Amino acid sequence: MEKIMEGLYRIEVPLPNNPLKSLNSYVITGKRPLIIDTGFNMEQCYAAMLGGLRKLGIEPKKVDVLATHLHADHLGLAGKIAKNLLISRIDAEMAVKGILNPDYWKDLTDFYARNGFPEDETKKVVKIHPGVKYISELTCEITFLEDGEKIEYGDFLLEVVSTPGHTPGHVCLYDKEKKVLFSGDHILFDITPNITFWEFMEDSLGSYLKSLEKVYRLDVDLTLPGHRNFRGSHRRRIEEIIFHHKKRLEEAFNAVQKGSSLAWEIAQKITWDLVYEKWEELPTMQKWFAVGETIAHLEHLRLQGKIRKEENDFIRYLP
Repeated sequence: MEKIMEGLYRIEVPLPNNPLKSLNSYVITGKRPLIIDTGFNMEQCYAAMLGGLRKLGIEPKKVDVLATHLHADHLGLAGKIAKNLLISRIDAEMAVKGILNPDYWKDLTDFYARNGFPEDETKKVVKIHPGVKYISELTCEITFLEDGEKIEYGDFLLEVVSTPGHTPGHVCLYDKEKKVLFSGDHILFDITPNITFWEFMEDSLGSYLKSLEKVYRLDVDLTLPGHRNFRGSHRRRIEEIIFHHKKRLEEAFNAVQKGSSLAWEIAQKITWDLVYEKWEELPTMQKWFAVGETIAHLEHLRLQGKIRKEENDFIRYLP
């Protein structure tokens, strides 16, 4: 556990066997404490969280938890430690839908199969996806967050900043007086947030880029992201992320121009920052995330009128 400033601490929650390595869970202390993001619903995460809370004198199930978004590494433990969960309405509804409705995963894997993802690997995804394995039932009270509303915890007055893109209902939290931004997975410094296709968003990448512009305007001295390093200029990092997606769009566009049409094929023509040298070496979940991000970029290009799409048994992107 690390003290960031008076009344604000970071618990580093391990994410075993996951390339993200760990989650930054932030705890605001005081008469009304708040936990921002939690880690997976697995024993190692729970032990780390309980250890940190014990040192701060905070009891589980008697504290508010705010999830910046629905992913299991941020929301997973909420059901075990939250008295009240704060989250955007759309992400809450999608999390419950994913937990309770197996048809959601069937529809999703069928969609990936139509984009060329091999059937034998899609069957693995339903068993190993973190959203299936590591999220707890949301039996606590739930409060839905609204863009622009202000919530007060400890010595912090936090404005909710809606930043759709990484998920449809992702939010950041901004303390204007302290110039502190809790960025969730909207801005990460050591890695680039995954921007995937969402059936509820017409253009997830376009939404993400607009959300970056929205946050760019904020006056921030300290950005606290969901993973890894948490010290750097948010504006410089936003500029780097925008450039990153510009290059990825160029690679996707060029792959289509050269004859690749399935997202599965096009993903293999894109440069990924991974430790594996060959596509075949990637674990199934890494391929899944790569194809999802490829689809998001292809849809952005399509909506810009740069490529077109044909939908039959397979979904193909064409010049």
